[in-house]
Amino acid sequence: MDSKVALIGNGEAGRAFDLAGTWRAFDLLADRTRHASLAEALATAEVIFSVVTADQALAAAQAASRHLAEGALFLDMNSVAPDTKRAAAQAIEAGGGCYLDVAVMSPVLPKRLATPLLVSGPHAGAALEVLGALGFSQVRAVGSEVGRASTIKMLRSVMVKGIEALTDEMMRAADAADVTHEVLTSLEASERDWDWFERAAYNLDRMAAHGARRAAEMEESANTLAALGVDPVMTRGTVVRQRNASAQKDFAA
Repeated sequence: MDSKVALIGNGEAGRAFDLAGTWRAFDLLADRTRHASLAEALATAEVIFSVVTADQALAAAQAASRHLAEGALFLDMNSVAPDTKRAAAQAIEAGGGCYLDVAVMSPVLPKRLATPLLVSGPHAGAALEVLGALGFSQVRAVGSEVGRASTIKMLRSVMVKGIEALTDEMMRAADAADVTHEVLTSLEASERDWDWFERAAYNLDRMAAHGARRAAEMEESANTLAALGVDPVMTRGTVVRQRNASAQKDFAA
């Protein structure tokens, strides 16, 4: 099946899933692409994974819609708001493809094909069959409505990325006051389920490495909250913290 599978975006996620490195792939970065154009990459593709940055997800779907084989499965794995997924679905379906809303529910490394995925949309059954054939082992359908999987992911991200952003804020202040060890020791005593020294370092490392991408995802989470009638006050702050951490690379102010 490898010659029938294509990637739009060949970054960390694409490389994690394409274990043999044999899928057709198009990326705007020259060192990641295997084809000269998106049209060439999608020419014979029956299964397409879209794994781009959140701010490019809709544009990728719209561009792909012009080059789809009839009935091609388009697996939109990007971390975006349900409204963005629904707009992408309209473009793909208009182009003759079958759109799937896929939520990636953990970092793709080191799990790779064991990464938990949620799938929603009218073609979810077909997607589960195809993903299983490709070796994905932790896939679950959550409904026939495009946007349901992404809603679950976006609301989860409010907590996960928000905790990271609060960690960044706390650690900057603790470092400035020279009380980092005491603060983390206090948290260790009150929250025994977490190793706070390890957790703080992990959160800050994730933000430094992926803050720009996570900020874009959290903007989509803010859009999700707003569409549900919830003012995303804390989530907007998380966007700022994630973006700043990526730019600064460390927490020492």
